[in-house]
Amino acid sequence: MPTDDPVWGKLTWAAIPFDSPLPIIASVVVAAVIVAVLGWVVIKGHFPYVWREWFTSVDHKRIGVMYVVLAFVMLVRGFADAAMMRIQQAMALNAPGFLPPEHYDQIFSSHGTLMIFFVAMPFVIGLTNFVVPLQLGIRDVAFPTLNSVSFWLTATGALLVNISLFIGEFARTGWLPYPPLSEIAYSPGVGVDYYLWSLQIAGVGTLLTGINFVTTILKTRAPGMALMRMPMFCWTSLASNLLIVAAFPVLTATLTMLLLDRYLGFHFFTNEGGGNVMMFMNLIWAWGHPEVYILVLPAFGIFSEVIATFSSKSLFGYRSMVVATMAICVLSFMVWLHHFFTMGAGANVNAVFGILSTIIAVPTGVKVFNWLFTIYGGRVRYNVPVLWAIGFMITFVFGGMTGVLLALPPIDFLMHNSLFLVAHFHNVIIGGVVFGLFAGYTYWFPKAFGFRLHEGLGKAAFWFWLIGFYVAFLPLYVLGFLGMTRRMQQYDNPAWQPWLIVAAIGAGLIAIGTVLLIVQLYYSIRHRKLLTDLTGDPWDGRTLEWSTSSPPPLYNYAVLPEVMALDDYWIRKERQIDSQVESPAPHYEAIEVPRNSPTGISCAFFAALLGFALIWHIWWLVALGAFGAFATFVVFAWRDRVEDEFPAAEVARLDRQHLASRRHVAEPGPAS
Repeated sequence: MPTDDPVWGKLTWAAIPFDSPLPIIASVVVAAVIVAVLGWVVIKGHFPYVWREWFTSVDHKRIGVMYVVLAFVMLVRGFADAAMMRIQQAMALNAPGFLPPEHYDQIFSSHGTLMIFFVAMPFVIGLTNFVVPLQLGIRDVAFPTLNSVSFWLTATGALLVNISLFIGEFARTGWLPYPPLSEIAYSPGVGVDYYLWSLQIAGVGTLLTGINFVTTILKTRAPGMALMRMPMFCWTSLASNLLIVAAFPVLTATLTMLLLDRYLGFHFFTNEGGGNVMMFMNLIWAWGHPEVYILVLPAFGIFSEVIATFSSKSLFGYRSMVVATMAICVLSFMVWLHHFFTMGAGANVNAVFGILSTIIAVPTGVKVFNWLFTIYGGRVRYNVPVLWAIGFMITFVFGGMTGVLLALPPIDFLMHNSLFLVAHFHNVIIGGVVFGLFAGYTYWFPKAFGFRLHEGLGKAAFWFWLIGFYVAFLPLYVLGFLGMTRRMQQYDNPAWQPWLIVAAIGAGLIAIGTVLLIVQLYYSIRHRKLLTDLTGDPWDGRTLEWSTSSPPPLYNYAVLPEVMALDDYWIRKERQIDSQVESPAPHYEAIEVPRNSPTGISCAFFAALLGFALIWHIWWLVALGAFGAFATFVVFAWRDRVEDEFPAAEVARLDRQHLASRRHVAEPGPAS
C-alpha cells in the first residue's frame, strides 16, 4: 500500500485520466462552458446582481428556482451517461464497444446517483420551495437561512460527483454501494469515497430541508388555513418531508458505517471481521424504498393541482386523497425487503413483505380514480401540464402493475437483477416523478417569471418524451424475460441485440425531447413580451399562489390572506365575478423580510474543501475546511441585524399596480 504524501495525501498527477479520451474531452468541454458563463457574467457586469439576488438570497422563491436549475443541469449530465450506456450495449455483441469495462462501471454508477440524488431530489425540493409557502399564504419558510444552507450543501454534493470526472474516478459499485464490493479490499481507489462524501454532504442538506418544511407546513400557515383546507400539493409535500426526516438519518448512519469500515478498519459490513453484509442491504433499502415515495408523492400533488385547475372543478374525493397520501407515507416503511426476496429470509418473511408491497398499490389506485373522476364531467383544457398528467396516468399505472408483479416472491426470483426490474423502476420514476416535475415546471413557470412557456414547443417535447420512453424501455421488459441481466458491458447472445438497438433509438427520441425543452425555454425568454402574463393567474387557478402577482414580490402577499374554505381563492374569485363588486382596499402595513446571507454559499465552499480533502486524505485541508465551516456558523449566530423592512407605501404601490393590471380582464380565464 503506497504511503500518502504528507501535503497532498493520495492526490498525484496520476489522478487525472490522461490515457482516457472521453473523460478528458468531457472535462475540457465542461470547463470551457463554466469559464464562458462566468466570463459573460463578469464582463457584462452582472456579478453583483447574481451575488446579491441569487447566491446570497434566502427568499424561498429564488432558492426554489436555483434548485430547479441545478436539477436541469444534472439532468443533461445524467442523460449523457444513459445515452452512452444505450449506445454501448447496442454495439457490444461479441465486441468491446467504445467504453472499457472500468469506465462503463463508473457510467452506470454515476447515472443512477445523479438522477436520484441530484436531478429528482433537487427538482422536487425546488418546486416545493417555490410553491408551498405561496399556497400556504405565508411570507417564507420557517428557517430561511437554513433553506439557503440546504441548497448549497446539495450543490456541493453535485460538484464533488462531477469533480470525479476530472480528478480520480467515480464508484464502480452501482448507484447503491453494496459491500463487500464497496469495501476498501475490493475498491481501494477514491471512487467509493467520492460517492460517500458527496452523498453525506448533500444528505445533510436534504435532511435540513425536511425539518424546515415539516415545521413550515405544520406551524406557519395563513390565518384560517386549517390542515383540511390545505391544497393537495401541500399535503403531499408534508408527507414527503416527513419521510425525509424519518429516512435520511438512516442513510446518513449507513454511509457513516461504511466510511468507518473504509477509513478506520471497522467491520460493520465485513463478514470475515464479524460484521454482516446483509445489514447494509436492510439499512440502505429501509431508506431506499421511502425515497421512492419522497420523490413520487409531490408529483402526485402536482397532478392533483393540474387536473383540478384544467378541469375547472374541485378535486374529487379530497379527504380520501389526504388519507391515501398519509397511508402511502406509513406503508412505504413496511415494504423494503421486496428489494431482496432472494436473500434467503424464508417463505414467511417474503410472504409478509410481498403482501404489504401489494397493499401499498391500493391508496395509489385511489388517487388515480379520483383524478379520473375529477376529469369526468369537467371542461378539460389540454394545455401542456395536462398532457404530462394524462401521459403519467397511463405510464404509471402500467409501471405499477409490473411492480405488483415483482411483489410476488416466486416471480421476483425469476426477474431479480434482470432488465425487467430496470424497466419497471424507470417506468415508475420517469412516468411518475419526471412527468410530474415537468408538469409542475410548466404549470408554475408563469408564476415564477411572469410569462408562459411556448405551448407548441412544450407539446412537441411531451410527445418525444412519451414516445421515446416507451420505445426505450418496453424492449427492456422483453430482454428481462429473455434473461438479460443489468449492467452488462458486453454480451454474446445475438437475440438481445435487436431489442437493445430499439432501446437506443428510444433514448435518441428522449434526447430530442430534452433538446426541445431547452429550445422552448430559450424561445420563451426571447419572446417573453408576447407570452407575458399580466394577471398573475394565467390558468384560472384555484389556490392562493394565483392571487398574487407574477412574479410574486419578495414578501409574497401585501396582506396575508384569511382562508375560509378549501379552494378559497377560487370561491372568492367566483363571488367577485357574480357580484361585479371589487373587494375593499386593504390596509397596508410595513413588512419585514429576512435579510440576504452568504452563510449558505460560505458553508458550501468549506464543505467542498472538506469533502475533497477527506476523499484524498489531505488532512491539513480537512482541518481548514472544518474550521471555516465552524467559523461561518459563529458569524451567522452573532448577526445583529436579521431582517429588512418594506415600507407600507412601497407595499401599497406595488399591490395597487398588480390590481390595476388585472382589471382589464373582465372575467378571469385561461390566457389565449
